Amino acid sequence: MYIPRRDTGSLLTHLAGGRIFPGEHQLAAFRVQDTGATIDLNMNSADGLVQVDVAGSMASELPATSIFRTVNDASAFFEPGVVGYSATASGRRLDGVVLKTHSWSVAPLAIERVSSSYFADGRVFPAGSVSFDCALIMRNIAHEWHAGEPMYLV
Repeated sequence: MYIPRRDTGSLLTHLAGGRIFPGEHQLAAFRVQDTGATIDLNMNSADGLVQVDVAGSMASELPATSIFRTVNDASAFFEPGVVGYSATASGRRLDGVVLKTHSWSVAPLAIERVSSSYFADGRVFPAGSVSFDCALIMRNIAHEWHAGEPMYLV
């Protein structure tokens, strides 16, 4: 999985990322309200380049418009994607990071509102080339992040 950017609300993670552990992180402000039945997340990067806004509620199934027939199909698609490569400021290396979960459980989220400045950028994604499919949420999953092999770009 390619990760074009990592954002964090932690100054320590921002300073140590890419040095002590893989993945350079940009500073951002996060606002999260999670009632257990609903979630409302807003992120604004400190450099003003990235905004994400999503709100939804727990659902029993995926939207009928999803390319996945069932939650299990969607889960099976994402579960093997545990290796990510993050862009670095040098532009010549991708930092590898591996997610290790001690269990795997996703649930569908019915989306009320979703926007991402990244996917809305017509220079990256021409109009009509990308659309929102569905949302899955994972909660209370014991996990660890491990360094993966970096990838050097030619």
